[in-house]
Parts: sequence; C-alpha cells; structure tokens
Amino acid sequence: RISHDELTALLTGYGYKPYFVEGDDPMPMHQLMAGTFEAVVNEIRAIQKDARENGFRLRPLWPMIVLRSPKGWTGPRVVDGVQIEGTFHSHQVPVTDLDAKPERLKILEDWMKSYRPEELFDENGTLVRELAEMAPKGSRRMGANPHANGGMLLRDLRMPNFRDYAVDVPKPGAVRAEATRVLGRMLRDVMKLNQNSSNFRVFGPDETSSNRLDAIFEVTDRVSTAEILPTDEHVSPNGRVMEVLSEHMCQGWLEGYLLTGRHGLFSCYEAFIHIVDSMFNQHAKWLKVTREIPWRRPIASLNYLLTSHVWRQDHNGFSHQDPGFIDAVVNKKADIVRVYLPPDANCLLSVADHCLRSRHYVNVIVAGKQPSPQWLDMEAAVRHCTVGIGIWDWASNDQGAEPDVVMACCGDVPTLETLAAVDFLRQHLDVKIRVVNVVDLMTLQPSTEHPHGLPDRDFDSLFTADKPIVFAFHGYPWLIHRLTYRRTNHDNLHVRGYKEEGTTTTPFDMTVLNDLDRYHLAMDVID
Repeated sequence: RISHDELTALLTGYGYKPYFVEGDDPMPMHQLMAGTFEAVVNEIRAIQKDARENGFRLRPLWPMIVLRSPKGWTGPRVVDGVQIEGTFHSHQVPVTDLDAKPERLKILEDWMKSYRPEELFDENGTLVRELAEMAPKGSRRMGANPHANGGMLLRDLRMPNFRDYAVDVPKPGAVRAEATRVLGRMLRDVMKLNQNSSNFRVFGPDETSSNRLDAIFEVTDRVSTAEILPTDEHVSPNGRVMEVLSEHMCQGWLEGYLLTGRHGLFSCYEAFIHIVDSMFNQHAKWLKVTREIPWRRPIASLNYLLTSHVWRQDHNGFSHQDPGFIDAVVNKKADIVRVYLPPDANCLLSVADHCLRSRHYVNVIVAGKQPSPQWLDMEAAVRHCTVGIGIWDWASNDQGAEPDVVMACCGDVPTLETLAAVDFLRQHLDVKIRVVNVVDLMTLQPSTEHPHGLPDRDFDSLFTADKPIVFAFHGYPWLIHRLTYRRTNHDNLHVRGYKEEGTTTTPFDMTVLNDLDRYHLAMDVID
C-alpha cells in the first residue's frame, strides 16, 4: 500500500527497472499487460544480445513487472453484505457453507459463469481449437522446457581423484591438519575441471575464506556485477563463488541452480544454517515427491558443508553454538537425507567426493576447520567411510574377547576426546575397551528405517547386546537416542553431547561445560 513513487524507488534501489500494470477493469488491463510483456521481453533480449556479443560491461537494470490489481479480482464482490473483492476476505475460499446457506450457490454459479466457459470449451468439455492452437509448441511449453526438468540437462561433474589431496598419516594422531582447508584444495580443482562446462558453483554467506576454502580463489572469484574497489579481493563479474550475508538467499540461489541442471555446494557456519530450515524442508519434500514421478529426472544433490561448528567457536561464543540443524534434517524421508560427520581430513575428502557425485539427496557434512589430529590414512579412511561406521582396532584392546565397555564417537571433537579418554583409561585401569567411530549418522538406524541403516545383527556385533556404551556425540544427545531406540542394547546406551552450555572460552572448556571432555567420559566408564 505504499505510494507509486516509493515503490518505484524501492525496486530501482534493488537494481530493477519496474513496469507497472495497474487497474481493476479486466479488458483494459489485459491489453496493458500484453503490451508490457512485449516491451519487457524485447528489453531482456537486447540485454542478452549485448552480453553475448560484447561480454560483461555494465550491470544492466533488468525489467520487472509490478501487477497491482484488487485482491480476489474477478471473484465475488460481496457475500452476505461483506465486501470480498479487494479485501482480505477473498483469501482462500471466498464462498463457503453452501449446504447451510443454499442461496450462496447462486453466487458461486454467477462467479463461475462470469468466465463464459461455453466460449472456451466445446460440448465434450475440450478446449476449443482456436484457443488450443495458441498454446506454445514443443519445448516452448512451460512444462516441457528442459530447464523445468533440470535432470534432463544434468551432466556429471568432472572430478579429480580425491586421493591426490590426502594427508599423509604415518600413524593415528601423528600429524595435524585443517580438514576444510584440505577440502578447499580439492574443490579448487573441481572448479577448475568444470570451468568450461560452467556447471559448478560454491555458495555461502560471506564465509568461504573463514571456512578455510580459500584455495578456490586460485582459479575463480566471488561474483559481483556491482562496482569493484581496489581493496576488494577475488571479486569479478565472472566469479563462480556466490557470497552474500544472507543464508536464505544463498539457499534460494543454490536450489535454482540445482533445479536447472547444475551442481553446487553450500558452505555455512553450523549455527546459522538454521535460518534456512523451512527452505530445506520444502526442497526435501520436493525431492521426495519427484522421486515418485517417472518423467522427473534426478537432479544433483543439495550439499551442505557445515563448519565453524559448535565446539570451536573460540571467540564468537554462545550465539554461534548450535548443532541442531541435523536434528531437523533426519526428520525427512530416509530416501532423501544423508548426514556425515567425518572425524578427519581424509574422511572428509572421501565423503565430499561421494556427495558431489550423488543425485537427488540432501547431504549434510559437518566438519571442523581448525588444526586437529588426523587419525586415518587415505585407504583406511575410504574403507571406513564406505561402511560409514566401524571399530577402530588400533584404539581398542578387546581383540579376541568381549569388551567391558564400548566407547563410541561421532564428530571430530568427540572423536578426539574419546580417544584421549581411552588412552587415559588404558594407562590406569585393566579394562577392555572397544572404540567405535561413526561417520554416517544414518547407520545407527535399523535397515528397515533407512537404506544406510545397519541390520540388528551387524549393529550388535559392534555395540554388543549387553555391554555399557558411552557415546560421545557432536550434537544434541537425544538425537542418538532417537536413532537407536529400537536397538537391542539401547538401555545400556549413555550419550554425551552438546547440552546448551557455552560461552566465549577455550575449546577444551567447551567440552567440560557440556560433560563431553575426556575426563567426564572416563568417569562415565568408571561409574
């Protein structure tokens, strides 16, 4: 309801050239809209022609149409003395209670007849020929446009060999690395290999460098068509990294990119990915429904990389500490969602390669960016990630016997604290410990609930049927209980994780505040 001048200023400030189609008389409005459409399409074609012939020069003002018509236009104007057209009363169903108020049937009949159906359909209810022939043909039809069925245009990414970026791990814990920085070098080469096909982009809310993915800027830039200042770094109109401090805009960009047949990765601080919860939810629902439609081709998966996570917010504090996005993700259909928490850089490389090649999923990868101990050499990491869960024999001492306790871990920091607790316990107690590490969170569910779920027999072979389990988890503890509540040994499962305690403090103090540190884990075993 703002003025014409104010609305024009608003949209011009957004970078558009607005065209207004305004009124309440249908026939003049139809003519005005037809003429405006023609003018706008011609303007768009001129912009495209100039860019294709001369390359990028100046950021164009793209035309847009603003239609201002009464709400509920051409519907019933008044029902029982209440104004409908042009008011909020026209929302949803403007004529109701037809059984109780049969006089309203006349209102409904007049409304339907106002569209003169006898001029639109023949006696068989078929659209008359002269109107049917006006419809576009072939791929000019909206539903037949290949960009509306992006899987038809989708081409596999050209992928480097992820093993080429491996961290050399002579023995577990002997070296340290920044997992996402290692991944950044692989993503750089994914970008490089696919530059000619122009089908891969990285999206994020101004965090690509912060999340240690800045190797990407060796081969491309952040894209911007606005003024570029001398102080800007890695910014150009042709960049393939799309950054703006708006998570929901990044999500919308990525969804549109995937739906039209391309590939992408969304890198985000873990706590702030919650901003797109509802958008993720709708995309997951769309994937679920379209999986069941034969003519819908699968599209590239929506890949989230969540880093700068809850356990390493050293200077940002409590506001940046929330691992709960994965709780929302696992609510969706098992055929659609995958959640991975690689414990080190080599596992992250293996998982990322798998996710970038996948189709029609939502993949969530949670990984740290800070220097951390590396546990597995590349071949061991590949074997571990292929299964998604497994016993780390090198950290266990129950070989050839039943363990006294199972110590499980999922996530990089919980893995570190678990292994430190195991080392402490083995030095001071005569106790047989089995260490189980989880990369693929969905393996914890039964195979009847998720395609990646372990059968009960396999699950029991890892966690035993009756021994105590101390589980150190990256996120909220109750998620592990949700995923495992049907398992044989669930009653003996004790989970430590984030329990909404945090502040600006040291990484180790964060684990202490949430009873996830090595000493609390050791005490759980002793107790």
